[in-house]
Amino acid sequence: MSAMTSKNPAQASSRESIPPSEPLSVVSICLDKETWGILKIFVDSTPVVRLQKHLSDYRVDDHESVLEWVGDPPPDICLLDFDSDRRSAAMVAERIHADAPETAIFAVSAQSQPDLIIQAMRSGCSEYLLKPLDPEQLLNAVARVGGRRREKKEGDRAQVVAFIGAKGGCGVTTLVTQLGALLASTYGRKVLALDLHHDFGDAALYLGLTKYRYNFFELADNTERLDADLLQSFVLHHSSGLDLIPAPHGTEPARQTTPGALSYTLDFVRSRYEFILVDLPPGLNDANLELIRHCDQVNVVTVAEVSALRNVVRQTDYLTRKHITAERIKVVLNRHQKRALITEAQIEKSIGQKIFWKVPNQYVHVVKTISGGDPVSQISTSEVAKNLQDWAAAIGRKIGAEDKKKKGRGLLGFWNR
Repeated sequence: MSAMTSKNPAQASSRESIPPSEPLSVVSICLDKETWGILKIFVDSTPVVRLQKHLSDYRVDDHESVLEWVGDPPPDICLLDFDSDRRSAAMVAERIHADAPETAIFAVSAQSQPDLIIQAMRSGCSEYLLKPLDPEQLLNAVARVGGRRREKKEGDRAQVVAFIGAKGGCGVTTLVTQLGALLASTYGRKVLALDLHHDFGDAALYLGLTKYRYNFFELADNTERLDADLLQSFVLHHSSGLDLIPAPHGTEPARQTTPGALSYTLDFVRSRYEFILVDLPPGLNDANLELIRHCDQVNVVTVAEVSALRNVVRQTDYLTRKHITAERIKVVLNRHQKRALITEAQIEKSIGQKIFWKVPNQYVHVVKTISGGDPVSQISTSEVAKNLQDWAAAIGRKIGAEDKKKKGRGLLGFWNR
């Protein structure tokens, strides 16, 4: 390898562009003397990175969070030496990956055996750099991190809306799949549906997409490798234009996805879509709450039953106590009948707010749509079809110049971008 000083690494032709005004922060952990010296020269001669700190041991056990050790906010990149204590290095990488998934971890080692490289990658490392460090190899690795960060910042952010049932069987999956398919097919919107049921998720079945291998929880477990190609390997494509990341195939144990991994994955995905519709399982738990925190709106879907309406009150109280503003919580009344035993006025009085949207009860039509696996192919003059088309229009119709002059600030205004 030529000396670091003989080549300015910032001139490497194969690198991706990184804005020099936004250098990436770097933390080194247990680098040997020679590697540390090369890194120091690299940082001094390259405006795209800045050295945040150098740590000389692997000990993180005494820290409640790894962020107390590497820094808060976490660095963009950690260079971690795997040679002096490979087991401890792997444990540190796992801790950083769990607590700060947005941090890229570069394993540095003189060992190049494939099994050792795989072990490092499994512990959360996104790059494996061989000693002695090659400045161009290091710069290219840094550039990939910078490219992902720039892509994330520059991308349009999708409107993310969660749908959660007041109880099981309220029709959440039907609404998500039909609304998503209409937004994609009729209004040409780029829409992704996420089925976040750990078990018994039906969105793929409702869309007739029964052959798949991966799910969202596995995607969130791979934040260190997350890029456009990996995302596409998880996405199923429906003929309507709707994309879907499905629920797990079988009855797998619930995955403990860290809040940081969930946030990072959702932010990455929302830069590639205009709308993301999330099918949440019913329940008041930390996983649902963490997802809802990152949503622009949460639709609580209910039916005109006493038990469901009671749960609506419970859910809205819980969410507001957890600092989800009331303006973001909307109640959707599914299977609405004009002559129901419980009237609209009684429902609104019991839940303490206006009904956001009412979907009429036409069971036969809905079952036919589900059985066909194609929501848009069953579009007809039925009342429920017209209703969902109206909802999709309110959400997805792109505003022209004249519309913008007339645009108000109604409940649906934030959708029309």
